[in-house]
Amino acid sequence: MRAVTNLVNVLAPAHEHEFEAARGLPEALPEGERQLWQGSPDVRLLARQALHLDLVIGYFVLLLGWRAVTGWADGQSAGQILMGLGGMLPLILLATGLLGSIAWLMARTTVYTVTNRRVVMRVGIVLSISFNLPFSQILSAGWRPRGRGGDIVLSLGGSDRIAYLHLWPHARPWHLRRTQPMLRALADAPAIAALLAQALSEAQADRQTLPQRAVPMDAGRPAARPLPQAA
Repeated sequence: MRAVTNLVNVLAPAHEHEFEAARGLPEALPEGERQLWQGSPDVRLLARQALHLDLVIGYFVLLLGWRAVTGWADGQSAGQILMGLGGMLPLILLATGLLGSIAWLMARTTVYTVTNRRVVMRVGIVLSISFNLPFSQILSAGWRPRGRGGDIVLSLGGSDRIAYLHLWPHARPWHLRRTQPMLRALADAPAIAALLAQALSEAQADRQTLPQRAVPMDAGRPAARPLPQAA
C-alpha cells in the first residue's frame, strides 16, 4: 500500500501537496507579502549539471569504443563486434534512463518561489521539505551561467544551518560546512536574477542596510556574477 501511495504522489503530486495553502508554499502568504516568481529546474539542465549525464554518456561511448577496438585486435569479425556492442546497449540505456528519470522526478517535485520578503524552496521526491529563507538572513546572492541556463546561489547568515544532504542537489557543490542553497538549473536565470536583485534592493532600502554583495567563488572555479542591481 505504501508503494502504491508513493507512486500516486509522484504521478499526481497534488495528492502529496494538497495540504499546501498554495503551490510550493506551506502556508498562505501574510498580508503585505506577494509572490514575484515561481518555477522549477529545467529537466535537461538538471540531468546534465547535477547528475552529470553528459559525463556518463561520454564514459559509455569510450567503453563502446574500447570494446570495438579490443574485438578487432582479437580478430573478431564485424558481425561479432556488433553483437558484442549490442549486448552492452541494454545496460547503457538502463543507466542513462535511470538518471534521466531521477532528474525528471527532482524537477517535477521541486518548486522555487520568490516573494518580496523571502525565498521558499520546496524540495524532495519522497519526503518533501520546505525551506523558508527570509531576505534578512540572506547575506549575499550571486548567479552564474551554466550552459544555456544558470544557477542562483544564496549565502545565509545567522547560526542556523541546513544539512547539505537535505538540500542536495539544490546546494552549491562542495560547500559542506556552510551550506549555500541554490536555485539550480534555471533556464531563465538572468531574468530571475534581475527580479531577485530588485526585491533584495527594496528590502534593503526598507531595513536601511548595506547593499548585497556577490557570492565569492573559490579560486579555480567559475566566478559567480553579481545579481544585477536594480536601477
